[in-house]
Amino acid sequence: MMMIDGTQAISLKNMPTNAPKEDRDKVTNKAAVKANIEKLTELQAKMYAQNEYSLLLVFQAMDAAGKDGMIRSVTSGLNPQGTQVYSFKLPSTEELDHDYLWRTHKAVPERGRVGIFNRSYYEDVLVVRVHNLIKDRQLPDALIDENIWQNRFNDIKAFEAYMARNGQVTLKFFLNVSKDEQKKRILSRIDDPAKNWKFSAADIKERKYWDEYQAAYEDAINHTASETSPWYIIPADNKWYARQLVSS
Repeated sequence: MMMIDGTQAISLKNMPTNAPKEDRDKVTNKAAVKANIEKLTELQAKMYAQNEYSLLLVFQAMDAAGKDGMIRSVTSGLNPQGTQVYSFKLPSTEELDHDYLWRTHKAVPERGRVGIFNRSYYEDVLVVRVHNLIKDRQLPDALIDENIWQNRFNDIKAFEAYMARNGQVTLKFFLNVSKDEQKKRILSRIDDPAKNWKFSAADIKERKYWDEYQAAYEDAINHTASETSPWYIIPADNKWYARQLVSS
């Protein structure tokens, strides 16, 4: 795992996607996750009682990297009364008629609570950028220029700094899965009847844009990492190792 705080630029192609050989023991990793969840449950109760800070966990990744399973595993011991999970899909007409941060801003956790974003406002500098959807986001042509992505990075960084000054701790996780592992997982969704519901033809289509997404993620991470809102690059080819890192 590598924490990115904005002090140095990273290259995703140089980031590991799998656990070191000595850390691939599933039993050991599962035991660590269980212990971490117990500690998280204790700390959540204290944060809820103090009602001073909030915690936002942002999960971003390529398709089939394990976001859903990660969230389900790591938050399994948290009290639902103090936890809220939001999954951001295609924006609605109402959401498109507001600024792009509106739908996520209104979903940030209150003081004392844990918020979890399965995808987030970062989609507006990722999928929107890769598929050139910026005009579909109802921006006037006069506001779309070569600085659009840098401006959005500045917006996001300012928003996260603003939330930090208001008592929100934001931790951003990029689940770094390899292209080969992603292929295996997508195929397993077809071959395993229990996983058929997870399969989407869009997953196959999006694989064609692998390089474009990697470049967009790298750019977003390098431009929005900060000391108060760092990014964590999580090797995600081994699910139990990834869950151990995130829960830690």
